[in-house]
Amino acid sequence: MSIHTVSSRDFTRDVSAAKRAAVDGPVFITDRGRPAFALLKIDDYYRMTGKLPPSLLDVMDGIAGGEHIDFDPPRLNILIQAASLD
Repeated sequence: MSIHTVSSRDFTRDVSAAKRAAVDGPVFITDRGRPAFALLKIDDYYRMTGKLPPSLLDVMDGIAGGEHIDFDPPRLNILIQAASLD
């Protein structure tokens, strides 16, 4: 794992380069020569915090105002048959 350092000016000019560098390890973004922010892959963040990535249901539960939406999807009547390999 390597650590990259990018000035905030260079980060602003080329965010994609910082994202590519974050694949190899954290990217420190400096402000006036001092580290101010760190950019890292989301998997690395979850590993550092010991948390699991949120599920789609967790994300949807976090949407404000969605508590009173009724959702009753129709039941699908699908018949599954074994494949014929003749």
